Amino acid sequence: MHKHKKATLVLEDDSEFMGYSFGFEGSVAGEIVFNTAMTGYPESLTDPSYRGQVLVLTYPSIGNYGVPGKTEKDGMLEFFESEHIHATALIISDYSEKFNHWNATQSLGDWLKTEKVPGLFGIDTRKLTKIIRDRGSMLAKIIFEKDIPFYDPNKVNLVDEVSITKKRVYGNGKHRILLIDCGVKSNIVRYLLRFDTTVIRVPWDYDYSKEDFDGLFISNGPGDPEMCIPTIAHLKDSIQDEPPIFGICLGHQLIALAAGAKTYKLKFGHRSHNQPVLKVGTNKAYLTSQNHGFAVENDSIPSGWKSSFENLNDQSNEGLKHETKAIFTTQFHPEASSGPTDTAFLFGEFIGMIEGNKGNREIRDKGNRGDKGNKGNRGNRE
Repeated sequence: MHKHKKATLVLEDDSEFMGYSFGFEGSVAGEIVFNTAMTGYPESLTDPSYRGQVLVLTYPSIGNYGVPGKTEKDGMLEFFESEHIHATALIISDYSEKFNHWNATQSLGDWLKTEKVPGLFGIDTRKLTKIIRDRGSMLAKIIFEKDIPFYDPNKVNLVDEVSITKKRVYGNGKHRILLIDCGVKSNIVRYLLRFDTTVIRVPWDYDYSKEDFDGLFISNGPGDPEMCIPTIAHLKDSIQDEPPIFGICLGHQLIALAAGAKTYKLKFGHRSHNQPVLKVGTNKAYLTSQNHGFAVENDSIPSGWKSSFENLNDQSNEGLKHETKAIFTTQFHPEASSGPTDTAFLFGEFIGMIEGNKGNREIRDKGNRGDKGNKGNRGNRE
């Protein structure tokens, strides 16, 4: 007799897979997606971009290095991307009950139970992934005793569920970065803090028109970007005000929408550690970490903007850059953890834009203010 309880994974196309529970034993529903990374399940599970999704890991054996302890650093959990698991459930092929790692304090199964997140193993994840690749991302549910209806997370504002509700401040540096939290990964904050910065993290729909900052950062997050109507409206103003702006993942899509471009849902999304992207206009390619289900339409990019990166697998847009203003975006994650950090230099470029903008503003102010003094543009003051 098997010591693990049986449960059934049911897909929207009526496919069924029987597996064994190693997490919380409760029926759940969401959108099923797959991730091809070999490592990083603590980071993936706590990534807010997986909100509402049943996550399938294609690497065959999971759990061998356990789960890190919840130590804090810089006001965040040190080894996670947020304070708790956001994925709806976890599907794997083989579960390693024995774990060994220098910072592990508990098993993956115990962590899932504590967070009340179901996990199933013993499922043919190769077959499951091939179905998703053929059909595209689908709705799915895990059934224990009681059946439940399917649930489509893309029909709700997931960003509102994962964003903070009150302003938080990290660091005490000279460059003030306003971070719009749409479901930010903690490693983005960590990267920004490597420079001489103060990071002011605000809710996704926050009116920051009266905030004092030197650069604007728009984070990653889950779901359909068109749901973030207040954020898009604020970004339209910011593009005109011209502070240096950097957007990652959902932030990239929101800036694109504010600029007048369009977005669309990908067939099964990009979720892996080794997505190759090309820097447009060069022969330079980078390995990137990605986690998104929507993308920007290349044909919709408005005048004044240009594509800066391209996905080498499907030629989808991976970044935008304004032709005259200090604004750029990436669809991929330069801060990847775990994952390749080939593009981490982009954080330095963002800080360089802020320093350059400050210098130019000082020159303009000296030439214009006389003895009276003069403040810069809204949201871009020292």
